[in-house]
Amino acid sequence: MKTVLMVAEKPSLAQSIAKILSRGNMSSRKGLNGACSVHEYTGSFIGQSAHFKMTSVCGHVMTLDFIGKYNSWDKVDPAELFSKAPTEKKEANPKLTMVKFLQVEGRGCDCIVLWLDCDKEGENICFEVLDAVLPVMNKPRSTERTIYRAKFSSITDTDICNAMNHLGEPNRNEALSVDARQELDLRIGCAFTRFQTKYFQGKYGNLDSSLISFGPCQTPTLGFCVERHDKIQSFKPETYWVLQAKVNPEKESSLTLDWDRVRVFDREIAQMFLNITKIAKEAKVESVSKKEKVKQRPLALNTVEMLRVASAALGMGPQHAMQIAERLYTQGYISYPRTETTHYPENFDLKGCLRQQANNPYWAETVKALLSEGINRPRKGHDAGDHPPITPMRAATEAELGGDGWRLYEYITRHFIATVGADCKYLQTTISFSIGPERFTCIGKVVTSPGFTEIMPWHSIPLEESLPHCEKGDLFPIGEIKLLEKQTSPPDYLTEAELITLMEKHGIGTDASIPVHINNICQRNYVTVESGRRLKPTNLGIVLVHGYYKIDAELVLPTIRSAVEKQLNLIALGKANYHQVLEHTLDIFKRKFHYFVDSIAGMDELMEVSFSPLAATGKPLSRCGKCHRFMKYIQAKPSRLHCSHCDDTYSLPQNGTIKLYKELRCPLDDFELVLWSSGSRGKSYPLCPYCYNHPPFRDMKKGMGCNECTHPTCQHSLSMLGIGQCVECENGVLVLDSTSGPKWKMACNKCNVIVHFFENAHKVRVSPETCDLCDAALVDVDFNKAKSPLPGDETQHSGCIFCDPVFQDLVELKHAAMRHPMHRGGQGKRQGRGRGKGRRPGGRLNPKKPKDKMAALAAYFV
Repeated sequence: MKTVLMVAEKPSLAQSIAKILSRGNMSSRKGLNGACSVHEYTGSFIGQSAHFKMTSVCGHVMTLDFIGKYNSWDKVDPAELFSKAPTEKKEANPKLTMVKFLQVEGRGCDCIVLWLDCDKEGENICFEVLDAVLPVMNKPRSTERTIYRAKFSSITDTDICNAMNHLGEPNRNEALSVDARQELDLRIGCAFTRFQTKYFQGKYGNLDSSLISFGPCQTPTLGFCVERHDKIQSFKPETYWVLQAKVNPEKESSLTLDWDRVRVFDREIAQMFLNITKIAKEAKVESVSKKEKVKQRPLALNTVEMLRVASAALGMGPQHAMQIAERLYTQGYISYPRTETTHYPENFDLKGCLRQQANNPYWAETVKALLSEGINRPRKGHDAGDHPPITPMRAATEAELGGDGWRLYEYITRHFIATVGADCKYLQTTISFSIGPERFTCIGKVVTSPGFTEIMPWHSIPLEESLPHCEKGDLFPIGEIKLLEKQTSPPDYLTEAELITLMEKHGIGTDASIPVHINNICQRNYVTVESGRRLKPTNLGIVLVHGYYKIDAELVLPTIRSAVEKQLNLIALGKANYHQVLEHTLDIFKRKFHYFVDSIAGMDELMEVSFSPLAATGKPLSRCGKCHRFMKYIQAKPSRLHCSHCDDTYSLPQNGTIKLYKELRCPLDDFELVLWSSGSRGKSYPLCPYCYNHPPFRDMKKGMGCNECTHPTCQHSLSMLGIGQCVECENGVLVLDSTSGPKWKMACNKCNVIVHFFENAHKVRVSPETCDLCDAALVDVDFNKAKSPLPGDETQHSGCIFCDPVFQDLVELKHAAMRHPMHRGGQGKRQGRGRGKGRRPGGRLNPKKPKDKMAALAAYFV
């Protein structure tokens, strides 16, 4: 019997697909990485009985990155990143050990069926999975086919079974187009970002952005926002005048007429028209026309239109809307939400999708009427050849989906019903009047058939006052004629919906990446989202775009990226060579980069006007070890210390508070220590600003504080304050926080584990002695007599916090799974680091692994 491995893109999809194909008759188990499950069942595969193993990945298995030293901002010239720097595929999330998991499950399998999402990214992940699995699968006979690709657009029984019966092959060209985009974005983005971040953060203190990033798509996106900002700033309002007339067809009613000239910009001419028309006492009907007009039902829904409506009407950001749509898709409520197509294929079961909605109280009547009277074929839209338009696949209630999920689902469903509904028809009446020599018009609309506007009421024709019945030559008394003075108004800031439209029009990004680019410019502090989801550029965003325009406008204009996107699409279609496109594009941007570096002074001139130099920013905090003058602490992102005398800048840990640490000095370089803290409930540790940026020992890396310093005698180092191996992560050491008293704690110097202990103790010290059982350092605790929790009113005790029964009630673990190495079954001899001595947490082995958190807690403390 053959064994067939099947791989989906997410664990929830794997479960749904396996349920459908096995008709619910499957067994499930957790995979070795804990994140993915494996669902097994027996069935037939291409006419033979087979054992199926259905599992999944969690998005991309691999990610592209530079090798070794090229990841260092300090060791490499950014210009080298365009061609010299070698890249490699690394595991996207090493903690998931996805490659190992796939190899374990794939070992001994005969065939593989790829159920990754059917878009370019999905094709790319197909080949990542194949690279991991093919080496361990059974070798096929010479002509035997072992790799299959399932093509599907929704998680419904029909679609999944149909995909299984019509298996194809993965598309290498589409996968290569994704590889090309990843490499271009990595090389171009990193080179520009590293250069401009280092250049400007080394000069200015109040940029308030930890990264001054450049992206081939992100920067043109910002460019659209700044372009609108510039139009607003340069706008000069102009005064104009409008002639407004009112006629009284009947005694009680009045009708406002619109002037055919619309407006004039000269006061005297406007006054002349007013004087001419005031002579007339009556308005004469010159013509009456009636036309039946049609408001077309919407085209079928694609990703870009869904994101536009989500932002403009539902108040959801594109990134958030996309996440909700993906969730609805994986749960089987809607079809695949990433599509550029607005045209339903001829064989699409529109009636079947509509019947699913026949019992929802919000639209049941409309749906039943459509099913009984017959549906209309949706309008002919654009067929991009990817997925059908976004369609509701099964009924749902507000209680099931809740909140934003329901709001988005409701819109998708109403939009779908509208596409198969009738057009809205209305009668438009236009009456033309003359008052003296001037012409005026009045328009009225009466709906004759509401059509799709019943299900999408926000598209309905607004109710207007009905026009009087009249014929050519009729005369009406004039109520009043007056001159209105108005001013032209500037455009408003771009909304997310308008920005999405511009990005689509100019070919910036894809339907999948548009939300990411918009989210990036918000996160980088280049724009802020104002009320009405309008995007207002910040000072930094404005100066950057103006600087790009000054040096090389093509860096910010959409033209060059649009051309690159076209080339990438040609790779996907097999019409362009992957290596040639990559080489040509990188060559263009390499030249642009060199010119940008040579001309950076042009952007710097703009920066000087808007931002303060480092020396003028921040407040004095700690003394420099070189000149012994005070260095200034700059709080704006990224927080750092700057010595204006030595003209040196020292980076600091982010997302916390920094204060002077008791005016103590580092024994190596004489810099005053500072204390970083993430708050009363979080970690805190001292650090030397110089050592943090220039590691003093070989086994240290840049960005390490005193809690990771291997200095053998310094009182703040890991060697003196380290207690034992972390209870959660592989390489971490639990280090005493000597500033935390009287609420004493120790924290892992790698992960977020915190152990609270010995509350109200007078002193806690790490002893040079070690525990015989677990090799952790012993702790000396000194309590005040009045508050001592020790037995027999003792005030002092020395022992191991893991093994000493006296301490077991005084220790409380936070933030992580409660395990200690000595309790890991079968792993007692794993290498750990305690106080820098390579402590080995051997000793007793726990015969059974605890199954849940409470059991783990018991095993840890008992």
